[in-house]
Amino acid sequence: MNRFEWIYTPKHASWLNMAELEFSALQRQCLKRRIPTLERLRDEVESWVSARNAAGVKINWQFSTQDARRSFSRHYQAIQIN
Repeated sequence: MNRFEWIYTPKHASWLNMAELEFSALQRQCLKRRIPTLERLRDEVESWVSARNAAGVKINWQFSTQDARRSFSRHYQAIQIN
């Protein structure tokens, strides 16, 4: 058991923030105009995702592990292993 560090991710922590950033970029770059049909919407979103993946877009996460633990410690449960 001592070989593992158990991390419980709260629903309002880093991975969810990254997903929200992607949806925000999708909205700003692709969906901010009227798209007349569901088929066209699918094509537009698939095109946007392909271009984003081909460009290798990465999120520049600013927190180090220590910074994140300090900032988000109140969101994590304290775990005691006996």
